[in-house]
Amino acid sequence: MILEAVMLKVQPGLENDFEAAFKDASKIISSMNGYLSHELHRCLEIKGKYLLLVKWQNLEDHTIGFRISPEYQEWKKLLHHFYNPFPIVEHFEAVALEASYQLD
Repeated sequence: MILEAVMLKVQPGLENDFEAAFKDASKIISSMNGYLSHELHRCLEIKGKYLLLVKWQNLEDHTIGFRISPEYQEWKKLLHHFYNPFPIVEHFEAVALEASYQLD
């Protein structure tokens, strides 16, 4: 499993429209092969800033399967015009933490 993490900066005054469009876009991404889950978080300190987290089975499910699909074109139409600047997409893998820590 990999985690896609994207910090989104939505243009001022468009936050409500963005959130409504994202609800529609959620149907698109959740139908994709290799998709596991996603979350959108609104920043408490900075208006218009969001964190998008998407779990994929593997990197290629996102970078190839989703990004070259017709569904991605619809995703772009729904969401990309809200961003300024355009976000950087990064992918992460879990770090195995074998030690068990206890607080005394």
